[in-house]
Amino acid sequence: MTKQKRPAKATGTAADFIPARPTLAKLRAASKGCRGCDLFKVGTQTVFGEGPSTAQVMIVGEQPGDMEDRAGKPFVGPSGKLLDRAFDGAGISRDDVYVTNAVKHFKWAKDARTTRRIHKTPSAGEIRACLPWLQHEIALIQPRVIVCLGAIAAKALLGRTFSVTKRRGMPVDSDLAPAVFATVHPSAVLRAPSDQRGRAEAMFMADMRAVGRFLDKSSGPRRTTPRARKFSAWSTIARPSATSSESTRSSRE
Repeated sequence: MTKQKRPAKATGTAADFIPARPTLAKLRAASKGCRGCDLFKVGTQTVFGEGPSTAQVMIVGEQPGDMEDRAGKPFVGPSGKLLDRAFDGAGISRDDVYVTNAVKHFKWAKDARTTRRIHKTPSAGEIRACLPWLQHEIALIQPRVIVCLGAIAAKALLGRTFSVTKRRGMPVDSDLAPAVFATVHPSAVLRAPSDQRGRAEAMFMADMRAVGRFLDKSSGPRRTTPRARKFSAWSTIARPSATSSESTRSSRE
């Protein structure tokens, strides 16, 4: 009789899967086998960041969406199209942008009425477990500006008390980069009621133009030595995954 194979368990942190002397290519390859949290059982595949290693701008979203999960690439759906328009309006070259997410797997629940997969907000444990990937992306790229899209990304990097509503579109001093900006996630703009959609999009575009103005003013040689990176927002101490079983309101705003 063949012995049944036990299902793989989450280790509690992505740090267990970081390769020695990491490069972006090594990280991307290693992330495919990540079992830092239980989301590896839910998402179709790991969706790692993409873009040039010399990017001046790093965009950090919450997690992949349905289309990104299927394609294995970040920001390929409607949110990505809106983001591309915002880059154009801000005078930011898409070729100078690295896009990624705080959580690399798509967390979803089945819609009982349809075949749709409904987005669920990552738990604190899942964000904490996945953070080492993002830490290494930032350390390797050393962007001039980091733009956090939505509350999950902003709180992961700027602290759990950070408010996107109060600080959106303003440069925040940080050890992560010369400036960190926060704004709503493009999906929040797309979900806005029809009578509020125009204003929501205009505010999002204005936030991205603020990023463009900062880049124009701070243009100069790139750093040649790494800055000290501090990640105090979420502890990365390995602990059991805290996957939430509750359906929570999306924090992409």
